Amino acid sequence: MKFVFPILVVATLSGCAGMSDTEQRAVSGTAIGAAGGAAIGAIAGNTGLGLAIGAGAGLVGGLVVDKVEKDKEAAYQRGYAAGQTSN
Repeated sequence: MKFVFPILVVATLSGCAGMSDTEQRAVSGTAIGAAGGAAIGAIAGNTGLGLAIGAGAGLVGGLVVDKVEKDKEAAYQRGYAAGQTSN
């Protein structure tokens, strides 16, 4: 029984291969948030509520990270293009 969780984690992560960067960041954020929320919820006495709150916060966090990464890439591309036209 103690091997069920690691097997589920590996199976879930291997399914991320065909996902877009946004989808991968959203899933990763949700999973990390859910795990953290469940741990905090277990300490506080309500694992399910902690898991749900953590998953929601992780999803939002994953999407925020995705937005930042896309903005960073767009800024790089604009700077690269500006450098190419100034020659």
